Amino acid sequence: MIILGLDPSLSCTGWGLIRVEGSRISHIANGQIKTDAKAALPDRLVHLDTALAAVIADHAPKCAAVEEVFVNDNPQSTLKLAHARGVVLLGCARGGLTVTQYAPRLVKKAIVGTGGAAKGQVQAMLGVLLPGTKVAGPDAADALAVAICHANHRRR
Repeated sequence: MIILGLDPSLSCTGWGLIRVEGSRISHIANGQIKTDAKAALPDRLVHLDTALAAVIADHAPKCAAVEEVFVNDNPQSTLKLAHARGVVLLGCARGGLTVTQYAPRLVKKAIVGTGGAAKGQVQAMLGVLLPGTKVAGPDAADALAVAICHANHRRR
């Protein structure tokens, strides 16, 4: 089964694809969808939707795992994140994927063993879990972590 992990953001949405065969997890691909901060919001959302649709069409995942909203102190940032998440959720649904959402702390716990893990710890564990994988950036790393979290939770 191919799982698409997503770490939504308006500026840079990370995506990662893994294959799960029994208890084995292997890397397929990962990347980051960046939008132009100077572009109008609707144009940025269209770009995100188009790029995500291409990832889904190219790799045909069966399901998607999406990191839940992280609410911060800046309401404008939270609202922009919500717009991006809406596009991501819609794109996955339009692509026929079953979508499961995970809290950031649960993802960290699934990868590192503690929900308070730093990003560097998550990235280091990805190197252990997916040896030899070249990760496109921190958002792609987070997306791969969400996908692995989903793979682990499916088995329970």
